[in-house]
Amino acid sequence: MIKRACAWFDRQSDFFQIIVFLILIFLVRTFGFGLYQVPTGSMETTMLVGERFFADKLTVHFTPIKKGDIISFNSPNFDYSDNCVIKLWQKYIWGPDNWTKRVIGVPGDHVQGKIENGAPVVYVNGVKLDEPYVNKYPLIAVWTNNSNIQSKKLFKRSSLMYFSFDPQKKFDDQPFYTINPVDIAQHNLIPQILEPNKPMKNQSGNDEFDVKLEDEEYWVMGDNRLGSYDSRSWGVLNAEHIHGRIKFCIFSVDTLKSWWIIYVLRHPLEFWSKIRWSRCCRFVR
Repeated sequence: MIKRACAWFDRQSDFFQIIVFLILIFLVRTFGFGLYQVPTGSMETTMLVGERFFADKLTVHFTPIKKGDIISFNSPNFDYSDNCVIKLWQKYIWGPDNWTKRVIGVPGDHVQGKIENGAPVVYVNGVKLDEPYVNKYPLIAVWTNNSNIQSKKLFKRSSLMYFSFDPQKKFDDQPFYTINPVDIAQHNLIPQILEPNKPMKNQSGNDEFDVKLEDEEYWVMGDNRLGSYDSRSWGVLNAEHIHGRIKFCIFSVDTLKSWWIIYVLRHPLEFWSKIRWSRCCRFVR
């Protein structure tokens, strides 16, 4: 009987240790640090699709967010539940997508977007910003997940994405993404290209704005101004949605595959050839 009791307590102890371990993992991942994968090109060329980043989730709780910080936050468009328990579940466990943008204005700032000499510029508190991080490359429209755009079935399953590219280099020698000329989207036989430093007045936002930020309000924008869905479209970002600062790029691979571990197991040689070695293990700013 005593042996059975001891065995039972041992099993309970093991179960308790597992629970404590899982709780610790949850706390560290929620309030300590996070790992993020870039799904879109909104922060090009600072951050590219296929890169994985480390985010500091700890210091945002006791140090202020500064202009120029690259932050991670919950989608401001997410419809949270009115039930406080469900809302906590949505906020910390399973709910909105994680977005990444650069902080342009902080509480108390007066942020203005203007068009000067045909190009968009940003003023904060009357001072024109010097923004060396803004993407200076044109964007080219590319059909993804599509090896033959003439096939109607594949065409329907394809998605159109805009990638930064260097027009001075060949498509097989691009610095950011491998671009297959067959997949380039065309209109009347002309590739769809978005030129940098052009004013934006469409569904992605408007480069002309005038906002006075109140307490707990931030103005955020993507470095890839032609391809970023940011405060120009949905307005100010409330501080409650912010949960980390992007600090370090762990590695960078030229692939849209989200399940990259499976991809590397199935196509190891191809995967290693797609790694952007010069962009791995670096701090971002």
